[in-house]
Parts: sequence; C-alpha cells; structure tokens
Amino acid sequence: MLDIGFHQGASLHSFTPQSELRVVAVASQDNAGTGLEALWQVCAILQRLGHPVVVLDGTAQETDDSPGLLHLLQQAPWNDGAHLNMGANASSLAVIPAAKGLQLAARRAQTNETPPLHGLLPYFRTYGLMVLHAPAAMLGPLLTHTATIPLVVMGNDAQGVLQSYKTLKQIAVDTGLPCMVAGLLHGNTAAERRKIQGALQTLQECAEQHLCGPVRTTTIATQSPQDLQRLALQLLENAGTISESMTALPTHNLTGAPVHFARSH
Repeated sequence: MLDIGFHQGASLHSFTPQSELRVVAVASQDNAGTGLEALWQVCAILQRLGHPVVVLDGTAQETDDSPGLLHLLQQAPWNDGAHLNMGANASSLAVIPAAKGLQLAARRAQTNETPPLHGLLPYFRTYGLMVLHAPAAMLGPLLTHTATIPLVVMGNDAQGVLQSYKTLKQIAVDTGLPCMVAGLLHGNTAAERRKIQGALQTLQECAEQHLCGPVRTTTIATQSPQDLQRLALQLLENAGTISESMTALPTHNLTGAPVHFARSH
C-alpha cells in the first residue's frame, strides 16, 4: 500500500525510477597531453563496468558546428534525458562541449540560490555517471554543494608540481574539498617511478603546510590496463551524487577539518 505508483502522467510530475546521478570531477591542466588520453581510457572502462558515461568538457567551447551543453540548457529538459545531435562527433562515449554551458549553469544557480549541478539532472538523468572535465576555476563554483573528490592529474615534467598545487589551492579555496592527485607514469621504469613519487611527496608536504589538509595520491602507469581500471574504481569511490531531493550543503569545510589557507602561496 505504501509503494509509489507510476502511471501515464507520472512524467509530468517529474517522477522517475532513477532520480540520482553520480558526479565525477577531473581538473584539466594547461598541458593536458597524456592525462587527457588517460581520462578517455578511464571513461571507456567505466562504461564497460556498466556505468553509462557523459563527459561535460569544460575545455571545449560550444559552437553551431559543434553543439554542446549551452544548446541543451536553452531547450526544455523533458524527462527522457539529453538529446543532442553531435553529427560527425558522435561516438559511443558521449563527450559534450560545455565551457559556456557550465558557466551558465553556475550563474543560474547563483541567481536562483540553488545547488549548481541540480539544474543539469533533468538533461542527463538517463546516464549513470557525469564526468566534469574543466579548469579548477570553473570546477570550484560547480562543486560547492557536492561531496565529490576531484581528480588532479599531475604530469612528470618540471611544472607538474606547481600546476597541481595551484589546482589544489583553487578548489580548496572555492569549496573546501580535498582532491586526489594521480601521477602519470609513461614508461613505468624504476627511475621514472622514483621521480614521480618524489614529486607527489613534495606536493603532499606543500598541501599539508599551506592548505592545512592531507592529499591522497596515487601513481598510474598509462600503459597498464590494471592501473587504469584501479583509477576508474577510485573515481567511482570519490563520486558525489545529485538528485531531485538534493539539499544544500555548507559551501566550505565538507571534510570536517578546519580550513585555513595560505593565500599568498
């Protein structure tokens, strides 16, 4: 007697059996390179594990020739999920240009005083996992009401530690969220592994000293299917959710630890 009954008019009331969407965040870097290739491989693994994936790419601008999130947000969402004619860009992995659309979603949420990602749910409810791939400055305002732990991919070049630290600081200042940092190994030699582990240790020490919080790190050999699958499972573990009944969380200190940042670094 207490079961909810679905009927022909249920969709008009926004009743759906699946009302939650898991959210993964990946901070883009200036020198994407192999990190971006690894992201596509991880997304493909997640799909094979039974999680239909849509990637909102905040590094790609929407245009009339390459429609994206902005075009979707200008239409009625309906209840059967997003439908976007990607033309020649269509593939088994849904990757949608989203730079302008994510900025619009953040502005609408600020105006309406609603959680930023809540407005995206009606468009993507048919997917199992939404991956936000965007610069840290764009991700921060979008993640203020989630428990998603963003992924930062650190290259093994000289700028890797500095760029990753800037990303950690941006997200921490905006949201108070911790991040997970993945150091990429291209050749997986002993010398390269020692180098990337040393860089990760330096990053951890800087974060603990200036951002007042620990940073989870991992090393990923980009040529290792086992490492890529491990990263995919870690992203699932770190995913947050958005739902129809989503309530506002504090916009800071989601980890329960005091948040005091050294803003001069």
